[in-house]
Amino acid sequence: MAALLMPRRRLSTEEATRWADSFDVLLSHKYGVAAFRAFLKTEFSEENLEFWLACEEFKKTRSTAKLVSKAHRIFEEFVDVQAPREVNIDFQTREATRKNMQEPSLTCFDQAQGKVHSLMEKDSYPRFLRSKMYLDLLSQSQRRLS
Repeated sequence: MAALLMPRRRLSTEEATRWADSFDVLLSHKYGVAAFRAFLKTEFSEENLEFWLACEEFKKTRSTAKLVSKAHRIFEEFVDVQAPREVNIDFQTREATRKNMQEPSLTCFDQAQGKVHSLMEKDSYPRFLRSKMYLDLLSQSQRRLS
């Protein structure tokens, strides 16, 4: 599976090793996101990363008309109870986000996104760093150097 993650441009051992520096370093690297996504799929929890990425993209929205429709799409896909890709957030956060939907803004998902980020950082990310997938990816990049 790790072989599928290897980019056309060779992933350096240094890049892959830096992903262990912090969760945000991993999220800032497109191949890191791809590797983490593949790992989350094996745990059936990729909706957390997809929601976080959707929120990051949402914050770049400049059109007010698009903002409202994008906000509702993200809410219906990830936040609403029984959403097709419902993220794991507490009731208070879900309700606060629901209230934010009355007047969507660029910050309407900040609380929910923060909770999901924290959940992934404390839970999925350490497992990713210990996973066979990540360790194989590291060893493949190191073998190419020798």
